[in-house]
Amino acid sequence: LLGSAAVRVEDYSDFGSNVSGKVALRYDFTEAFALRGSVQNGFRAPSLQQQFFSTTSTNFIGTPAQPFDVRTFPVSDAAGAAIALGAKPLDAEESVNFSLGAVVNLGAVTITVDAYRIDIEDRIVLSENLGTTNSAADLAVRQFLVDQGFIGVTGGRFFINGVDTETQGVDVVIAWPLETERAGRFDFTVTGNWNDTKITRLPTTNELSSLNPPPVLFARVNQLTFEQGTPENKFSANVNWSKGPFGATARAIRYGEVLSPGSTPAADLRLTAKTL
Repeated sequence: LLGSAAVRVEDYSDFGSNVSGKVALRYDFTEAFALRGSVQNGFRAPSLQQQFFSTTSTNFIGTPAQPFDVRTFPVSDAAGAAIALGAKPLDAEESVNFSLGAVVNLGAVTITVDAYRIDIEDRIVLSENLGTTNSAADLAVRQFLVDQGFIGVTGGRFFINGVDTETQGVDVVIAWPLETERAGRFDFTVTGNWNDTKITRLPTTNELSSLNPPPVLFARVNQLTFEQGTPENKFSANVNWSKGPFGATARAIRYGEVLSPGSTPAADLRLTAKTL
């Protein structure tokens, strides 16, 4: 039985401190078979750009397209529009990771299989453009800003905590070193990954939730990008060859299909699997 533990302490002059750690166990039943598992928590402080970035850009929105000045409101401005819309000073993203796996040695061949789950809370995201169309929700946002004293602000967006995600997956790795007398040494490695990400919570603010109708802070395109914007599976095969002073590598990687979401299901673009 092998046990390990780690602790990490961080302190940020502009944000605060955090303590994170990891505990892992491995039990070798025989030289050919072992089980292993770990529990770990993680932490990511908001970046300076997410706290203080501010800009104004002209976006052409709608059909026919109309120009709207869209501002990115900094959440660090206590008297700014982001705070008026319900934004709060950004908090850290936090995660908890679990893994459980097995190691099998079949002669020279090593096989590892690990299942994992990663729960992330309070992910920092950029909100949708608020108040930038003539929809009922955006008109309500613009009127709310006027009522709060923000004259001439047609709309904007801001960074906000509030997206929680759950990722589950399995990693498989097969490694096989082969030594030959005439052809040299070959190291074969085959890997596979399957994963699935789901959003379990979406961001809201009390101020925007009170509007009629309330605007959506994190809409369909962003949600599907989180859940289906990266391949749900990935496979690779790698061969390293060496003989004397010479060596070569051959590698193939297959990425599963990916969804590039549109504003409606009819506008979605599904990208097929590709191999490099």
